[in-house]
Amino acid sequence: MGVVKKAAALPEQPVVVDGRTRDRVARLLLAHGSATAAELGAELGLSSAAIRKHLDAMLADGVVVSRERPVRAHRGRGRPARVFVLTDAGKQDCGTHFYDGMATAALRWISRKGGSAAVAEFAAEQVSGLEVRCRAALAGAGDDPLARAEALAAALTAEGYAANASTIASGGQLCQHHCPVAHVAAEFPQLCEAETAVISRLIGTHVQRLATIAHGDGVCTTHIPAQTTR
Repeated sequence: MGVVKKAAALPEQPVVVDGRTRDRVARLLLAHGSATAAELGAELGLSSAAIRKHLDAMLADGVVVSRERPVRAHRGRGRPARVFVLTDAGKQDCGTHFYDGMATAALRWISRKGGSAAVAEFAAEQVSGLEVRCRAALAGAGDDPLARAEALAAALTAEGYAANASTIASGGQLCQHHCPVAHVAAEFPQLCEAETAVISRLIGTHVQRLATIAHGDGVCTTHIPAQTTR
């Protein structure tokens, strides 16, 4: 009887990930906030195996994390979908944090010299230019708050905030998937308050911030109450 020899195991080959595709994955996650592997693959035209290769490498590098997608309604059987979200390191790779050490130090100095009111005044001045540019973009949006929210989302996206607006049962919702001052606003909430005031003025109604990236939430979420008819 002949002896069957087992072939020697080949050495494990390193995974080579195309940096351009990885950048596209990161940009999509930045724009959408989160996405499943299937959603990313469909948008990029990649097979499940190919997108998994990129996501596995990004997980290993700490660029993304994986978590279960929240379910807001009754769902059928089966495992809940897993979504991928950029970490702070991943967002920095996308060039998303423009203010950190020096800006925080400057605001601390302002706070010591002038107190909280001085910080709030500085924050309001910083977003004044954004308000002017967005107001020009909303010129043809009409008076309906939800229509204005959609136009504002487009304007904010052009400014780098990766925003979108949607209609919900209690009115509308404006979501910003990127905050260029998140790390600074974590210490100085006046920046978020000034931005919320701008959103309220641009939409033309009272709004309420439900979540912010600066406080550790995945998305900055602003609620736009439904308008009552008389």
